[in-house]
Amino acid sequence: MKTDFLVIGSGAAGLSFAIKASKLGSVALITKRQLIDTNTSKAQGGIAAVTRKDDSFRSHINDTLIAGAGLCKKEVVDLTVEGGPGTIAELEEWGVKFSRFGNKQNADYEFGLEGGHSKRRILHCADATGFELQKVLIAKAKKCGIKFYENHTAVDLITSGKLKKSFQKNNERCFGAYVLNNATGEVNAFTAKMTVLATGGAGKVYLYTSNPDIAAGDGVAMAYRCGATVANMEFVQFHPTCLFNEKERSFLISEALRGEGAVLRLKNGKKFMHKYHPLKELAPRDIVARAIGNELKILGDDFVYLDITSKSSAYLKKRFPTIYAKCLECGIDISKNPIPVVPAEHYSCGGVLTDTFAQTNINGLFAIGECACTGLHGANRLASNSLLEAIVFARRAYQKANELISEKINFPAIPQWDKGNAKDSDESVVIKQNWDEIRNFMWNYVGIVRTDKRLKRAFERIKLLKKEIQEYYWNFFITSDLIELRNIATVAEIIIKCAIKRKESRGLHYNLDHPSMLKKPKDTLIKRF
Repeated sequence: MKTDFLVIGSGAAGLSFAIKASKLGSVALITKRQLIDTNTSKAQGGIAAVTRKDDSFRSHINDTLIAGAGLCKKEVVDLTVEGGPGTIAELEEWGVKFSRFGNKQNADYEFGLEGGHSKRRILHCADATGFELQKVLIAKAKKCGIKFYENHTAVDLITSGKLKKSFQKNNERCFGAYVLNNATGEVNAFTAKMTVLATGGAGKVYLYTSNPDIAAGDGVAMAYRCGATVANMEFVQFHPTCLFNEKERSFLISEALRGEGAVLRLKNGKKFMHKYHPLKELAPRDIVARAIGNELKILGDDFVYLDITSKSSAYLKKRFPTIYAKCLECGIDISKNPIPVVPAEHYSCGGVLTDTFAQTNINGLFAIGECACTGLHGANRLASNSLLEAIVFARRAYQKANELISEKINFPAIPQWDKGNAKDSDESVVIKQNWDEIRNFMWNYVGIVRTDKRLKRAFERIKLLKKEIQEYYWNFFITSDLIELRNIATVAEIIIKCAIKRKESRGLHYNLDHPSMLKKPKDTLIKRF
């Protein structure tokens, strides 16, 4: 399969880039499941953008910088925030209908407020913004002549270094990827002038996550293995409020509830956030998550309550229809009863390091969305900045692609996938065992609160497991589960290495042995070669 652009991932970043790139040449988009199965489709909150007269770029920029705890790149924050109004206008042109007061097109937006924001600037589609955005982008993309390959899993990137068995600094080039057809088990080479990683997050590295099953950190792992620089993976955002329920293990209770007056309570009904931050429930997510975690450890409880019973049933059904219905399925009427919640892994602020046009240090390889580290989020992502970043950087990647598409590229001979002496496995239990072990020790040792001792234990465990997984990988035919296990192990190792290197507590990284912030913070850079 040969194409001009290979896009790996079908969320907001991947689809919006593919739509634009289809004007320049042929586009192939691969996704592990169906097009709808993405982190984007699960996003409840909305998109942060300056569209009100009483708001300003300066205010949004300042809120982002404060949340990022000294590690945001100012240039990136500026260009992303200033790209907000244009992003909203484009999405509306494509068919996204943001919630408004009334049914008229010119009615005022129903702006939401979330933690860390000094103004109401969150545009949303009730409490299912991501799902609405995903549907619109899929419909738009299907009209653009893009070739879709659903149920296809990227195995590894094809690079000049891998083909020559030697890596040359500043001269590496990506030529596409080897891709597994999940249904047939065949692995084929997809070659492209430009390859775009838009693979989303890495929630499956942790035991508890708000992410869907597809979030295995695939893009970060593949990029790292071929020599791309990865940055700041220690900054893992734990969402403070995931539903605590046996039926729904990863259902997110949006921060927007707290923006509309929901309060956190202990099981005995007492509020506690006033002890941790002046903004109480609207403090940045890392502070709220640590506060809940600390209270749970002190009391030995499994969850705390999020209480929005101050709002009427009619209001909650209109403003939060998805959350209201899901909780009701679980036997909770949120207009009458508080919601049991716990923190869970939610977002990776680090990723494959890029420039301001989404280019990595490997020629022909771009990264956009959650798998990228652009410098926008710094040490802690401001709520609802992620969808904005995904679409702004998809646009910037397209702008650079427009410059590069006419360049002549000498493609080397791409060998067929080598199965070697692999055979069918009769020990799939090994995959499950290693998977469970990684997710458990990452939660216990590399979670919301860390120590040097815990990180050392995690590093020793991941070294042994990676060796075992690598042997299994080369001995048996690959499956999508095995590919994800390999990627999860790689990403876990990167997170641990980054966490060990950071000898301070900053933003989402909190180490009891290094509780202070350094005066001159630096990015944590990790590279295989």
